[in-house]
Parts: sequence; C-alpha cells; structure tokens
Amino acid sequence: MSARSRAIRTRKPDEIRQSRRRRPTRCLDHLIAAPLWPFHGVNLGTLLRTCDAVGACLAVPRLPWVPEALAKGNTLRQPACVHWTGNPLIWLEKQRLSGSRVLGVELAEDAVRLADLPAARRRTVMVLGHEATGVPPEALDLLDDVVEIPMIGTGASLNVAVAGSLVLYKLAGLA
Repeated sequence: MSARSRAIRTRKPDEIRQSRRRRPTRCLDHLIAAPLWPFHGVNLGTLLRTCDAVGACLAVPRLPWVPEALAKGNTLRQPACVHWTGNPLIWLEKQRLSGSRVLGVELAEDAVRLADLPAARRRTVMVLGHEATGVPPEALDLLDDVVEIPMIGTGASLNVAVAGSLVLYKLAGLA
C-alpha cells in the first residue's frame, strides 16, 4: 500500500485529551526548566506552555517584570507550576545539594549532543542562560552536565524558548 492511498484522519480535541496521560493534581517537581537570566518575557510564556505540555515546572528569578510576562504567557489560563528562585547562583547550589541533577543548555566542550541526551531518571533542573551571553561563567561550575543542540545554519544558537522546549521534550522522554 502506498502512502498516497492511505487516508489521513485528524483527531478531534476530545480524542486527544482522552489519549493523554492523566495530569497530576500537584507539582511533581521531577523536571524543572530554569531560565535564570531571562531577557525577553515572551520566552518565559513559551517555556511555561512547554512545561505544561511535558509535565514540568518553571523556575524564574523575582524580577519586577516576570509575573506579568508569565501571566501573559499562560495561554491555558490554568494554574502553572512556577518556582521563584531569588538569587540564581544560590538557588542552583541548593538544587545540587539536595541531589538534583543540574543540566545546562550551552555551547561548551564535552557537551552531550541533544540526540544522545537520555530522559531524566531523577529530579533534573535544566538551566538556560541569557539570550545573548548564555550561562554566566560563575554558574558553569554549578552544572553537572551540559547539553548542546547541533545546528547546520549560520546562527550560533537557538532562541532560549525554542532551545529549552527541545531539551524539555527530550528530558521528559517525549522525543
């Protein structure tokens, strides 16, 4: 049978909802996206939506503009799992001391390629840096591992929300 002779049927929203895993009633705290040096509010909204899609939480610093960015970005209009970090370096250190794996998304030597990244098997914090400068040097020592997204085009890196979303899907075991 050729691919052309097969009819493609799209699923209706009710069918999609029924086939999904049940949503936990509380934050599982297993996977956390941490854009700790945010620059664009729209990226936080996109990451919040991805966190909802994969069952992750979002950790953000208490900057004056962040709550409004999250409110605008929460297009689902349901409560989202958000952790407020305060000082990013102190928060990251606490995560490591509590036994979390801290994974940075960064262009670095000895980085794991995205395709080779296994799904998270324990509590994992995925750290995203600043749009222009990446993860600050003083935070690099707080990372257990680094993942890199290979690129063919002329750009050096992807938008923070896009990169974070790709890595979240991989860590969640959905890609």
